[in-house]
Parts: sequence; structure tokens; C-alpha cells
Amino acid sequence: MIVDDSLVARTVLSRIVEAEPDCEIVAKATTGEMAIARLAETPVDVILLDLEMPGMGGIGALPKILEMAEGGQVLVVSSLTAEGAEHTLSALSMGAADTLLKPRAGEFGTDYAQALVAKIRALARRPRAAEEPLRRPPSPATRASRSSPREEPLALAIGASTGGIHALCLLLGALPKSFDLPILVVQHLPESFMETLARQLSGAAGRPAVVAGAGTPIERGRIHVAPGQGHMIVRREGPLLVTGVSHHAVPSGCVPSVDPLFESLADAVGARALGVVLSGMGRDGAIGAARLVQAGGILFAQDAASSAVWGMPRAVAEAGLATAVLPPEQIAARLAAIPSQIRAVSA
Repeated sequence: MIVDDSLVARTVLSRIVEAEPDCEIVAKATTGEMAIARLAETPVDVILLDLEMPGMGGIGALPKILEMAEGGQVLVVSSLTAEGAEHTLSALSMGAADTLLKPRAGEFGTDYAQALVAKIRALARRPRAAEEPLRRPPSPATRASRSSPREEPLALAIGASTGGIHALCLLLGALPKSFDLPILVVQHLPESFMETLARQLSGAAGRPAVVAGAGTPIERGRIHVAPGQGHMIVRREGPLLVTGVSHHAVPSGCVPSVDPLFESLADAVGARALGVVLSGMGRDGAIGAARLVQAGGILFAQDAASSAVWGMPRAVAEAGLATAVLPPEQIAARLAAIPSQIRAVSA
């Protein structure tokens, strides 16, 4: 379904989608109110949603759209994705799965069409519970060796992409205030979004958040967000942990990438590292997750049923690297239980 008050945008988006043999436009709407009414009549897999419309607008309609869509995924396609990061990230934190800039008239080229269709296909393939079993059970050679750390962890690293902002907000919001480990977050987003993302995560978590730079001290009780122009890494400076920014090429091609964070954290603190891989397309994080687990760290992955796209978490689950594969709130509960587990082991 396309939800946009612009006739030009509806027409061009329709042409792109209908040119694909496996895609079909089942409904169109010019307002959020109309979209909600159409959803009562027509099941959809993916909703292309503009944010700036008359009436309640895309943001105002989004909660009801998500409720009525019954598992359908929302892709925000709006001019506000360039200038209105606050609006776009609000939509993503509320449950929209992904975002794509709506170009101005005359800018709908082949590259844009390919990017749009790729996102639609990825979101339409969202697995239902029990429909996406692991391709193979984890083998003893790759299975995570421990379910809880033996020493107090020093940091928690989280990687996420498509659908990850909503999952991040759920996980961080479920962590108790007593969980005061420094939290390092890599979310696939442009550089211009990162300050806004830090503010949104701070609000969701009830703890301060900053965009990390070169030499930023890693502090307990604080969220450190990767900058959009490079990879966040961790290094030691004497007794302290600090962040760095690297610009080296990575196999996933993502900037920022989850792999350098996991790898550098494993090198810096070894078995005292915790990692989480949340919803996202592709396999970014799988290489770093292997290093983290080999160093003795503990890794959790989001489950298929709660993921917008079960790509990144599936990669680590199928490699046998995840101690548990759970929804974000249950991952938070497992993380919060770690101090008592350490005390039990010590006793």
C-alpha cells in the first residue's frame, strides 16, 4: 500500500513497484485516516508511508497503521528523511521498519528504483514464528560455550539495522537502572541522524547517550552511539576504555559496521564483553560476533518473530554464536540477571 498525498509520488512509486512481477499495489491512500480505513479491508505486506500529509499525518497515524497491518511492515518514504531526522527516527522507534528518502521530481532513477524494491522485498519476507527455523542446529564446534560470564562484564555492545531502532528502544527501556554497564550501539544510519538517535535512545533508556568520537571515555551508565561517518571501535588507554573511529573497509560494506565494534571490544576486554545482535538485513556483525565469543564473551540475538528482518541475528544464530535467541525485552531480562549469576558462580 502506498500512503502519500502527492499524486506524482504515488504515480512514480506505483510504476516502480508494478514493474516487478512479484510485487502488487493492493491499495493507495492520500491521508493517514484513509490508510487506516483501507487496512480494515485489505491485507498488506509492506506500507510505503509519507510522514508529511494533511490531517493526522504519517506520524499520528502510524500506531494505528501498525496495529491494523497485523504484521505488515512500514517503510517510511518521505522527504523528511533527509531534513527531519527527528520525525523519521520517531517513526522508526514506534515500529516503522526502515526509511528511504523520497527524491524530488525527476530524481526517481534506476538506482533509486532498485533500492526501493530491495527494501520492499526484504520487508515482505519477514518470518513468522516457527516459519523460519535455523538452517541447521548449532554444532558443538561453534556453539557458544557459556551462558553467563564468570567475571563482571565491562561493556555491552549492540548492533542493529533494519527494524533495529524499535528493538533498541524496547531492549533499553526494559533494562533496570541497576544495569549500569556502558552500552555501545551501532545502528546503520546516515551521519546526520546520529545526534537525534542518541537523544531518542536516551529517552527510551532513561540514561544519558552521546555520539562517540575519537578518544571518548567509555563510562558506566552511559550509551555511546557510533558516528555515521566511520566505525566505532574500542581501545584501552591505561586503565580506561575509550572509543575510536576507524574508516577501514569491512566485508559488509556498512558504515558504521558492527563487526569492528565487536572485534575491538573482544580484543580490549576479552571474556568480559557482552554482545547483542538485533533486527537487520545482511550479515553485518557475524564476523565480530565470532571473535567476541571466541574471546569468551556472551552474545544474544533477537528472534525471528520479533525482528522486522531476521538477517543479522539469524547469521549469528545459525553460526551457533548466540547463547539465546529471544525478543528484545527478554534479552534485557537475561542481561539484568547477569550480576546474580556471577555471584552464584563465585559462591
